[in-house]
Amino acid sequence: MSDDTIRLVTIGRILRRRWRLLAVLAAVGALVGYGASLLFPPQYTASASVLLPGVWQERELLTQAEIANSSVVVGRAAAALNWPGVGGGKLQDRVSATAADGNIIKISGTAETPERAQQLSDQVARQFVTFAARMAGDGTDPAVAQPDELRQLVAQAGRRITELADATNPGQTVESVQTRTELAKLRTALQDAVKKLDQVDPAAAKANMVVMGPAPRPSAEAPPTAVQLIAAGALLFFLLGVVGHLAAARMSRRLRTEPELAAALGAVALGTVDVPGDRPAHRPRGRGPRGLARRLLGLDVRWDAPTPQASGDEAGRQLRYRRVCARLREQLPSARRLLVVVPDGDGTALRAAGQLVDEAAGDPLLRVVEVSVSRPLVPDRDDEAGALVVLSAGSWTAAELAGLAGACADAGYQVVGVVVAGAVRARPTRSDGRPPEGAAPALAVGADAGRGSG
Repeated sequence: MSDDTIRLVTIGRILRRRWRLLAVLAAVGALVGYGASLLFPPQYTASASVLLPGVWQERELLTQAEIANSSVVVGRAAAALNWPGVGGGKLQDRVSATAADGNIIKISGTAETPERAQQLSDQVARQFVTFAARMAGDGTDPAVAQPDELRQLVAQAGRRITELADATNPGQTVESVQTRTELAKLRTALQDAVKKLDQVDPAAAKANMVVMGPAPRPSAEAPPTAVQLIAAGALLFFLLGVVGHLAAARMSRRLRTEPELAAALGAVALGTVDVPGDRPAHRPRGRGPRGLARRLLGLDVRWDAPTPQASGDEAGRQLRYRRVCARLREQLPSARRLLVVVPDGDGTALRAAGQLVDEAAGDPLLRVVEVSVSRPLVPDRDDEAGALVVLSAGSWTAAELAGLAGACADAGYQVVGVVVAGAVRARPTRSDGRPPEGAAPALAVGADAGRGSG
């Protein structure tokens, strides 16, 4: 099986066994997103387009977009709008300009209402056109000569050249011929300059920017909207819940193999037994609001426990129990009484311990007790020869089992063996008046369990 398949199976198991907790986390995330939507008022964005006639290079368009988004243009727009408490600095973050295809500068403005967003984008577009026209030379600075004035000066110079050529000595001397030739060249050069000025006029070609109508009034909020924030919060918390489960499983230190469990308890492994049942028959008994919340959220059942595998028939399962009892008699031939220690909350191990009591049939006499792993306390020794620990794999850490073994030693018990219980799926059988194969045996659990067989 590939790693990707294992991950998908793990995620599916999380969704199947922790769907209540994930649903609660998603609801909490939706509430957080709703609260965020209340903190941030709705925003609306309107866009105005400015057409730049002529031939423009891409770099020039980007420069014009930066000019439209500059503090000078935005500041002039803020002064023209004259909104109370809103200056150019605040509007700078609400205005954006981008170069689009077709020599178009798209100017967008964001505000609290659709009307203000429309006014902001239109005003910035107008101020940008005015500022660009002044930069291109379309101003009224008297120090800068205009094209019409240059044409008049050239025409006056041409007439003056003609007068000088006529006033030159009409003789055919070398000096007079050279003077008339130079004046004719100068007149031709001036005429060529006027023609080029008429053909190439950057101010006339690029300064006539046009605002392509008023910005459309926005009808919907700009993202992120309240619905988007709520959905994003729910999705984020849901994913955090799944990632948290995966991280916890990755960092888990629970022991899963029989040799590891036996080594943690300092005893020998006597074997593995099967317990039929698709779901745990016993759950931790949590009392109070905390226990109720754990049951409602499904936290009282392990999610990372492997899915029970299909088992054989009843005879095969009983054979495993008989072999464990036989190994126990071989290891302790003189023992007549043993204490069976089951970690509190391990329902699979509790059912296996009950089956062991039935199979032992008083040889040896087994007394089952449940011991809390968080604060282990084993009853004082009576006349038992030792303690037999029954537990399921993948449920306990080495530190927890070491504490359980220490509690047995404090009570005077020596751990004589470890039995590992695993949940399996029982094959369906016809009802013949006997209890179903996966049902738990009826026995009293605690200090008085097992005394009826003695």
